[in-house]
Amino acid sequence: MPTSAPLTLHVSGMNCASCSARVERVAAAQPDVISAEVNLALGTLRVTGAAQPKALAAKLAEAGYPVEEHETRLAVSDMTCASCVGRVERVLVRQPGVISASVNLASESATIRHLAIPGLASDLARVVTAAGYPAQPRGADTRARQAAARAEEGTALRRRLALAAALTLPVFILEMGGHMVPAFHHWVHMTIGMWESWVLQFLLTSLVLFGPGLIFFRHGVPALMRGAPDMNSLVAMGTFAAWGFSTVATFAPGLLPQGAAAVYFEAAAVIVTLILLGRWLEARAKGRTGAAIARLVGMQAKSARVERDGMVQDLPLEQVIPGDIIHTRPGERIAVDGEVTEGRSYVDESMITGEPVPAAKEPGASLTGGTVNGTGALVFRATRVGADTMLAQIIRLVEEAQGAKLPIQALVDRVTLYFVPAVMALALLTLAIWLAFGPDPRLSHALVASVAVLIIACPCAMGLATPTSIMVGTGRAAEMGVLFRRGDALQALQGIDVVAFDKTGTLTEGRPELVALEPVPGWDADQVLRLVAAVESLAEHPIAQAIERAARAQGLDLPRPEGFDTITGFGARARVEGHEVLVGAARLFAREGIDLGTLPQTAEARAAKGQTPLFAAIDGKAVALIAVADRIKPSTPRAIEALHAMGLRVAMITGDAKATARAIADDLGIDTVEAEVLPEGKVAALEALRAGGKRLAFVGDGINDAPALAAADVGIAIGTGTDVAIESADVVLISGDLRGVVNALDVSRRTIRNIRQNLFWAFAYNTALLPVAAGVLYPAFGLTLSPVLAAGAMALSSVFVVTNALRLRGLRPAMAETREPASDSAPRPVPA
Repeated sequence: MPTSAPLTLHVSGMNCASCSARVERVAAAQPDVISAEVNLALGTLRVTGAAQPKALAAKLAEAGYPVEEHETRLAVSDMTCASCVGRVERVLVRQPGVISASVNLASESATIRHLAIPGLASDLARVVTAAGYPAQPRGADTRARQAAARAEEGTALRRRLALAAALTLPVFILEMGGHMVPAFHHWVHMTIGMWESWVLQFLLTSLVLFGPGLIFFRHGVPALMRGAPDMNSLVAMGTFAAWGFSTVATFAPGLLPQGAAAVYFEAAAVIVTLILLGRWLEARAKGRTGAAIARLVGMQAKSARVERDGMVQDLPLEQVIPGDIIHTRPGERIAVDGEVTEGRSYVDESMITGEPVPAAKEPGASLTGGTVNGTGALVFRATRVGADTMLAQIIRLVEEAQGAKLPIQALVDRVTLYFVPAVMALALLTLAIWLAFGPDPRLSHALVASVAVLIIACPCAMGLATPTSIMVGTGRAAEMGVLFRRGDALQALQGIDVVAFDKTGTLTEGRPELVALEPVPGWDADQVLRLVAAVESLAEHPIAQAIERAARAQGLDLPRPEGFDTITGFGARARVEGHEVLVGAARLFAREGIDLGTLPQTAEARAAKGQTPLFAAIDGKAVALIAVADRIKPSTPRAIEALHAMGLRVAMITGDAKATARAIADDLGIDTVEAEVLPEGKVAALEALRAGGKRLAFVGDGINDAPALAAADVGIAIGTGTDVAIESADVVLISGDLRGVVNALDVSRRTIRNIRQNLFWAFAYNTALLPVAAGVLYPAFGLTLSPVLAAGAMALSSVFVVTNALRLRGLRPAMAETREPASDSAPRPVPA
C-alpha cells in the first residue's frame, strides 16, 4: 500500500480521553490508515497511511466529531477566459481535502472551502501555479499588489498595441489597399514588386506575431500541450495558420496546389492588433469594476493622533490598539472604531451608511473608522482596530460577495468546459468540408474559413458576463449601505414574492415609551409603577426598559427584586418587598389562572389606538393595565409603498395581540399579519407565509430573529441590530433605515437583469457568428467572413460585456434618503 505524508486534521468536539479514543478508533478503522494519534490539547488528529481526507472527515462527522473547515482565497494571474476559470476550478477540486472551489475571472481570485489541514493553502497555490496560472494566498498587501499588477498590465498592453498597430498598418495598406484601389495594386506591382511586397509583409507580420503577439503563444501553446486549450490557444492557432500558409506561399509556392498561392499576412497581423486592442479596452474597463472596493479602501486612515504617556503623537494605524485615546481635529477622518470621551461634533457617515445628514456625536456616542469629522474636535477611545473595524468588515464582505458564483452561472460552467475543444473540432470540420466541397482555390477558402472560426469564438465574453456584473452591482450596493454577505443572495433576492418584517426595532424605532398606567380601584398608580419597574429593571426587553425609564423619570426609587424570572414571550415575575409581582401579556395571566376583570375591555380600546397593552398582578390579583407605544420609523410607510409598487406582498410578524397587530397593519398598508407569535414560533410563521410556493425575505434585527433570518429564502438584517442577527443574515443594511430593503431589491433586480443581458449577448454572439464564420451563408449568398472582421467582432464582444456591466455604476437609490420629522411633530405611536 502506498504511504503518503502524515495527515493532520483539526477535530471539533473532543473534550476528554474517551473522545480521543473514539476518534482514534474511527480513524484507524478506515481503509489505508496505518496509524491514528489524537493530541487532545491541540485538538488534532494525526493519520499516517494513504487515507482520503474527505472520506475520513465524513466518518468522523458521523461519529459526532466534525473536522474544522477553513476558507482560503488565492490571487490567480494569467486567466483570460471562461475556459481558464473552469481549468483552475477542476485543478482545485481534485486536491485532497478540498470541499468546493469558486474562481472569479473579473477579480482574478479563487475561493476554496477545505478541511483545516496545515499547509494546504500553500499547496493549493502551488498546484494552480503548476497548471499554468501563477497563484499565491491573498494577504494584507494582495489588493495593492493586484492593483499595481493590473496597472502594469494596462501599460504593457498599451505599449504592445501601439507597436503592433505601427507594424500592422503598412501590411494592411500593402495588401488591402490593392484590393480596394486597383490603381494602388498596379503601383505596388510596378514599383516594389509583388513578391517583394509579400516579403515585406512577412517581415512586418513576423515582428507583430513574435513581438507584441508573443503573449498569445506563451500562454496558448502550453495550455494546448496540457490538453486544456483556452482563448490564447485559439488565437495562436488561427494566426499561426494564416502566417504559416502565407509564408509557404511566399517562399515555397510549389508546395501548394495550382492557383492556391495567396498570402494572408494582413489577417494574422490585424487579428493580433485587434485582439490586443480588445484586451486593452477590457483591462481598462475591468479596472473600473473594482472601483467601489478601491473607494472603500481609500476611506481608511493611514495614521492616528494617539495620546500616550501624556503626549499626543502621530502613529501608523497598525500601532493603534484597543483602549488607546485618539484625538481627531475638525475635518479629519476617524481613524478606527471607538467611543467619544470628550467633545461634540457632527460626523459625515454617508460613505458607510448612505445617510446624507451628518450624525451628532457627544460623549458616549460610537464612531466608525473611515467617516469624516465635522467642525468640532473629538477625543475618543479606540474599541475596534485593524481587521475588526466596521470598514474592514465591510470591505471583506464586499470582496466575498464579489467572488461568489451565482446559480445563473451554472450553464456557463457547463458550456465552457467543452467550448474551446468544440471550436477546435468545428474549425477542423470546416477545413475538411471546404477542402472537399469548396470552390477553387479550395485550400485558400478552407484556410480563411477555419481561421475565422478559431478567431471569432469568444469564451472571454462568457467568462466575464456574470462576475463583472456582480462586482459592480455589489460594490454599488455597498455604497448605498447594502451589504450582500452571500453572493447568491443577489440572485435569490430578485425572485422574492413576500417581504416579512419583524416589528419591534425594524418597522419601529425599537424604543417604546410608557403612555398609560391605569390601576384598579384601591391601588395607586405610582405604587404599582414602582413595583412593576423594579421587576422590569432586570429584564432586557425594550418594553421593560420603557417602564423602568418612566419610573425613574418620575423620581421613584426602585427596590431590589428577588427571585427574578423572565418568561420568554409572556412576561416576567419577581418578589419585591414581600410581594409577588407578575407583569406581561394577557396570555401569561390566562396561563397563571389570574382573572383580569374588566381590564381586557380597556386594553382593546388601547390596542385600537396602536398601543401595546400589558397587565400587572400583585400577590395573585390583577392590579393595573399598562400601555406602551413605539414610534414608527420615518422610512417605514414609504418603504412599504415602494415594495407594493414593486409588486411584492408585505407581511408583519409580531407577538402583539391580533387586534393591535391588525390596527398597525391597516395603518401602514401591510397585507398579511402573523400575530401573537412567540419568539420560537417565527420560523413556523414564515412557513405559513410561504404557502403556495412563495419565496420569502425576512427583515429583522434581534437575537430572537436569528432563526427566522436563517430559515427565510433571504434573511435581511438591520445593521443597528445584534451581531447574532447580522451573522445569520444573507444581506445586511448598514443603517436602520428601511429604504435599504427597497434599494437591496432594486440592486438585485437590476444586476440580475444586467447579467442576463451579458449572457444573452455572449451566447447569441457565439451561436450566431460561429456558423457564419464556418461559411454557412456561402452556398446561398456567396458570403464568407473575413478573419479580420472575426477578430474585430471577438475583441468587441468582451468589451461590450464589461462596458454593459459598468452601467450599474450609475445606479441611483430606488428610495431617496428619509429625513427625520421635525421635533414639534407628534410621534406616531405603534405597539412595541
